[in-house]
Amino acid sequence: MGDSQASPVDAIVVGAGSAGSAAAFHLARLGRKVVVFEQDQPGRSKPCGGGMAASVQRWFPFDLTPVVEQVIREVRFTWTLDDPVRATLPGEAPFWIVRRSVLDSFLAEQAAQAGATFRFDSAVEAVERQGDRWLVTDQRGDLWQARSLLIADGSSSPLASQLGLGPPRPRFASTLSVEVECPVQEPGVAFFDFGLVPQGFCWVFPRHQGYSIGVGTFIGQEELNGEAVLHRLLPALGLPLDAGFRQPARLRVWDGHYPLDAPGVVVAGDAASLCDPFLAEGLRPALMSGSQAAIALDAWLGGNPQALKGYTATMRRDWGESMAWGKRIAQVFYRLPRVGYQLGVKRPTAPQRIAQILSGEMGYGDIAQRVIRRLLFQRG
Repeated sequence: MGDSQASPVDAIVVGAGSAGSAAAFHLARLGRKVVVFEQDQPGRSKPCGGGMAASVQRWFPFDLTPVVEQVIREVRFTWTLDDPVRATLPGEAPFWIVRRSVLDSFLAEQAAQAGATFRFDSAVEAVERQGDRWLVTDQRGDLWQARSLLIADGSSSPLASQLGLGPPRPRFASTLSVEVECPVQEPGVAFFDFGLVPQGFCWVFPRHQGYSIGVGTFIGQEELNGEAVLHRLLPALGLPLDAGFRQPARLRVWDGHYPLDAPGVVVAGDAASLCDPFLAEGLRPALMSGSQAAIALDAWLGGNPQALKGYTATMRRDWGESMAWGKRIAQVFYRLPRVGYQLGVKRPTAPQRIAQILSGEMGYGDIAQRVIRRLLFQRG
């Protein structure tokens, strides 16, 4: 049996990605005994564009810039690789590009230094609530006990729905990620195209010595034909058709307000279905939710019975309210993408507004009613 059988730990975290490692750091820093289970080895490559608002720095007392490969100063939008629009991002460092495996490893190292214990290559097979404790069985058959539990095992999480956390039937976006090692044409410029992908878009983020390229479809049930998109996109970047390492994935996207807590347990990150349904941003909500979940768990462990419900309320206020508007924009925009591009992106103020949303300076609620009204009633 696990060595925590006789003495329960304060918290077990399932998943050592961005959300889980962020939570583990904060819990350990607050003096809690925390054990993190991760089914993979540290540093595993993950299908993720790696873009995140620099405003995530406010959730951490240590500097995140050592893992930042590019600072994005400008965003370029196109319709089927043509009709370009550019926008300058606000602030000193509004949007960062990281390599996901490097970020996750860095956060895990910070958590370990704060006192968290990591058990890599160790999947969780079962969890069970027994009295005031959680019993967690790992793949070796060892049994662990904890006073609280945090689920942060990504978009493929089998545990979130089982425990009644988040939507019972998650909605998924289909994506194809490509990591390419090559010279970068325009460092500091992120590129979005809204015409190549039916009911979706593609993005190109510059890294230190290459690109993170993504293709995603966000509404409808059509199968994503990512290779067809890449056959047009890669030559436009001066790259051969077989360039890069490709990883298909499914992202749980935000699809409504649901409880993110139950007695003694919370869910964070992709497992909580927090991914932006319009622009596919996942890192900012992962780091936000991991940090807020840790604060709530610490308060709950300290005797505040309402702290976990407070976490759900905080995520609804600080993320979900904006995503509710983002979902509405996506439903209109991706069903009328050319109209959306002409009446939305190409308007004089629109690119700057999108840039402000990416930087975390503005939420979808600040623009949604005007955008939706324009797309629905002015397309003629």
